[in-house]
Amino acid sequence: MSLEAKYRAASLYVGDLHEDVTEDMLFRKFSTVGPVLSIRICRDLISQRSLGYAYVNFLQVNDAQKALVTMNFDVIKGKSIRLMWSQRDACLRRSGVGNVFIKNLDKSIDNKTLYEHFSPFGTIMSSKVMTDGEGSKGYGFVHYQDRRAADRAIEEMNGKLLRESTLFVARFKSRKDREAELRDKPTEFTNVYIKNFGDDVDDEKLREVFSKYGQTLSVKVMKDATGKSKGFGFVSFDSHEAAKNAVEDMNGQDINGQTIFVGRAQKKVERQAELKEMFEQMKKERIRARQAAKLYIKNLDDTIDDETLRKEFSVFGSICRVKVMQEAGQSKGFGLICFFSPEAAAKAMAEMNGRILGSKPLNIALGQKH
Repeated sequence: MSLEAKYRAASLYVGDLHEDVTEDMLFRKFSTVGPVLSIRICRDLISQRSLGYAYVNFLQVNDAQKALVTMNFDVIKGKSIRLMWSQRDACLRRSGVGNVFIKNLDKSIDNKTLYEHFSPFGTIMSSKVMTDGEGSKGYGFVHYQDRRAADRAIEEMNGKLLRESTLFVARFKSRKDREAELRDKPTEFTNVYIKNFGDDVDDEKLREVFSKYGQTLSVKVMKDATGKSKGFGFVSFDSHEAAKNAVEDMNGQDINGQTIFVGRAQKKVERQAELKEMFEQMKKERIRARQAAKLYIKNLDDTIDDETLRKEFSVFGSICRVKVMQEAGQSKGFGLICFFSPEAAAKAMAEMNGRILGSKPLNIALGQKH
């Protein structure tokens, strides 16, 4: 092992630091277990305020290991610090290998308790209970050094009762992976969403209308704080076939003079994934439209300036931007024109490409990316 690799191996990450903790405080604490080469508290570049984490580099790996075992979750300035090996390999951190997701945590479970219950299954690189201003959010993550340890933790801890709460433990999935699963997921559903009905439709009326398609497990009309119907509700069937038939038969039908919408009930994360995909598509369309309305003009005569270019091209449509590129006050021989519409840009290109302006023929290309 090279000297540099040895020092990397003896490096610890120190998280959840109080903002008033200094390098000197950390040096005094960690040097009690062995020689410390360096300590760096990460700070905001502008304000120099602590970002709440630091790196401690020991001379010996054994000393770093001892600090990790004996000082993890110690309290400094009223806050419990969180130690883990410094993982400099960003690809490994992002890969999710060995990463476990835990939810339905009792609110009393803190970082130390989570670590203690999950450490028997293998070496933990990091663990954290997610919190907000009111305390635990009821879920957290444990990142093991290898996948085998994660698999053991999932097998042993999933469904286990911990302080009156039954844990859900599974392999961590990134948001991208979750959204992809939802898109690829078979459209077998049993929950149906109904909207646009009137105030006169209650649970019993909804049950009466939809029970002909199969056994209903639950029927619920959503109401506001005053008990008034919000005009939408849900019906849960015991089979996909019943739910499918209800959607196909009832969507667009009339209930008491109101045309209702009936569709598959979606989870929040599914709706968010669809909305995100729709907004991304709209964004791409806007970008394509802007690019299609942009022209790059090359081979410009040195005498051609912004105003000359605007005057020559404004006959084809409204222009939002004209720019002849310059250096030290001299034209660089090219520029761009942005129209408000792709149609105007296409017409200008067809008419002006190759036309002599000043003393040179124009070379025009659309500003689309390929």
